[in-house]
Amino acid sequence: MHTDTERCVRAVRSKDARFDGWFFTAVLTTRIYCRPSCPVVPPKPENMVFYPSAAACQQAGFRACKRCRPDTSPGSPEWDVRADTVARAMRLIRDGVVDREGVPGLAARLGYSTRQIERQLLAELGAGPLALARAQRAQTARVLIETTALPMADVAFAAGFSSVRAFNETVREVFALAPGELRARAAGTRGAPAPTPGVISLRLPYRAPLDPSNLFGHLAATAVPGVEEWRDGAYRRTLTLPYGHGIAALAPATDHIACRLHLTDPRDLAHAISRCRWLLDLDADPVAVDEQLRTDPLLAPHVDRAPGRRVPRTVDAAEFAVRAVLGQQVSTAAARTHAGRLVTAYGTPVDDPGGGLTHLFPTPEALAALDSDALALPRSRRATLTTLVGALADGSLKLGLDSDWDEARAGLLALPGFGPWTVEVIAMRALGDPDAFLPTDLGVRRAAAGLGLPSTPAALTARAAAWRPWRAYAVQYLWATDSHPINHLPA
Repeated sequence: MHTDTERCVRAVRSKDARFDGWFFTAVLTTRIYCRPSCPVVPPKPENMVFYPSAAACQQAGFRACKRCRPDTSPGSPEWDVRADTVARAMRLIRDGVVDREGVPGLAARLGYSTRQIERQLLAELGAGPLALARAQRAQTARVLIETTALPMADVAFAAGFSSVRAFNETVREVFALAPGELRARAAGTRGAPAPTPGVISLRLPYRAPLDPSNLFGHLAATAVPGVEEWRDGAYRRTLTLPYGHGIAALAPATDHIACRLHLTDPRDLAHAISRCRWLLDLDADPVAVDEQLRTDPLLAPHVDRAPGRRVPRTVDAAEFAVRAVLGQQVSTAAARTHAGRLVTAYGTPVDDPGGGLTHLFPTPEALAALDSDALALPRSRRATLTTLVGALADGSLKLGLDSDWDEARAGLLALPGFGPWTVEVIAMRALGDPDAFLPTDLGVRRAAAGLGLPSTPAALTARAAAWRPWRAYAVQYLWATDSHPINHLPA
């Protein structure tokens, strides 16, 4: 879109927040870049150039606007809609892979050479993987500076910088303020009490509208005891992170998601934020989704009634795959019970001073040692679970942000006990495919029949062709016609 100058100018003049994160406006006269919805008076069109990423703006010598803070825009929805190499690379960079494994590690995960990855990212985003990772480090540093009392040296290394000097230079270059000035400015603007030690509080932005009922309702209703809970108006869960573990508390607010993170190692901040945004599908473009679904006259009234539904996802694809198997042909309560037993037996214990969380969900390596005879499951499902865990543990099946959706589906279907429903629910909630569809799901079929849509899988699939590529969101609207607890915010 950034190449369509006329359209970009119209978005800037209308201050349309829907385009925040889609592109960035760089002003030639001030050398500052902004989000499209920046509240300042728009510059003249001849003084504006448009870039597809904040990293490209920074690489071209522009500094972030202090008013609209473009570096905190929602991420581009483009990367969650596509499954090509660039989209998968962006999801991994957002997850902190370059900081942990370098560009060679990123390329190895995608099956390409470093030169190929750099060329593709430069062609589409105007910046290579190092520049994109640097922009993310700068944003992570800003969050730590503004929301914690960590010494600046600790902030530098927690954000992923190799030295304090590089940290200072980057912050000054990107934000036109020294780190100390940034902290003092934030404290003066905030006017709030000092940050709580060990807690990082931040706002997660999203594109409006957002209906939190099915999003948080689903997460709360299916919460695994010890790993997840709904407490004091927030969904809380434990996180397994690269350098340690953490606890995230997420609560819906008027124009953002309030996020509180307890991390054992602050270097995990960028990874934790990425996982929370992915879990709540915060980078979606609800206007584009709902416009497409409204073209179906039988679905349109339900879209209009509660626009902006998101797909509740997961923080760990392997965890969700295990839970999907445990949930085959049983109630939500039974699935929670089975998962809770696994957590108690094989999960890593953690302390939670702010609530009742007790464990991390067990890794595939830990579950590889489980005694299947001790599981209160039918023999066929025990075999399905142990086969899945073995494939995840030995690496023969890879599920994650870098997964090719078609390859992952083929790998899952090759395992015993995996049918279309299990594969598609994993594609929807663990892999993030926005077009995953569940025509055999009982709740979907009941909702379709109630709305006057075809209720047989074949006929419903044919009708749903008009909803593509947003069939996963159509499923959320269909499920929402039922009174099940997954569709309602807990009291």
